[in-house]
Amino acid sequence: MKILVCVKQIVDLEARLRVNDDGTWIDCSDLALRMNEYDEYAVEQAVRFKEQCGADQVDVTVLSIGAATVTETLKKALAMGCDRAVHINDDAAWRKDPAQIAAIIAAFAADKGFDLILAGMQSQDRGSAQVGALVAQRLDYGCVTTVIDCDLQPDKITVRRELEGGLKAVVEVKLPALLTCQLGLNTPRYPTLPNIMKAKRKELLSFDVEEFACPDPLVRTVALTPPPRKGSALIIEGGNDEVAAQLAKILVARRVA
Repeated sequence: MKILVCVKQIVDLEARLRVNDDGTWIDCSDLALRMNEYDEYAVEQAVRFKEQCGADQVDVTVLSIGAATVTETLKKALAMGCDRAVHINDDAAWRKDPAQIAAIIAAFAADKGFDLILAGMQSQDRGSAQVGALVAQRLDYGCVTTVIDCDLQPDKITVRRELEGGLKAVVEVKLPALLTCQLGLNTPRYPTLPNIMKAKRKELLSFDVEEFACPDPLVRTVALTPPPRKGSALIIEGGNDEVAAQLAKILVARRVA
């Protein structure tokens, strides 16, 4: 069985984010980068399938589109247990819309005979939740989104989906298929030092994005703006009586009392 896992490198959301000079995206210079959380679930699930079926029965390829920094995220996926990595080099990947990203992935996968493609439910930066479904549509694969449990069989896969209101749906899909992975599917492993060392010897292929047909964009980010700054806090100091008196005056002045 051949599995493809699609991952994205994003900025660490704990970092102090700044809008770039164009006002259209985040300025990623000097920011920590990491694998998209939902994609980690996809990598972990692919490795679990490999362990379940036997290392000689399942071959896992991990793919990412982006600048040279993406290789660090791919190395993490290799250290988690993927067999090889594919980097599609594109310094302007952040400008591409979901349909363009999906077209590039589908163009790479079209002649590779993947039985299963796994991806995160959505990216934590753009949050479109469209790429996985668009890849499936281009490849004519069955597609199931927001997967929180799955059971792999020789010719099909049975999954549980999380719906609104806490509902759960059980779905069967014939292979080849594409799944998008949701929080709760698994707990991603931490790469161990021996596996990090093994990852250095694994294959990391690189392609230029120009090698794959990419349509014109359908959607374009016109502007990205930070949230408005909140008002500053007023700190009242003194003893209890003094603080209570000052607070009463402030509430009366603001017509809250």
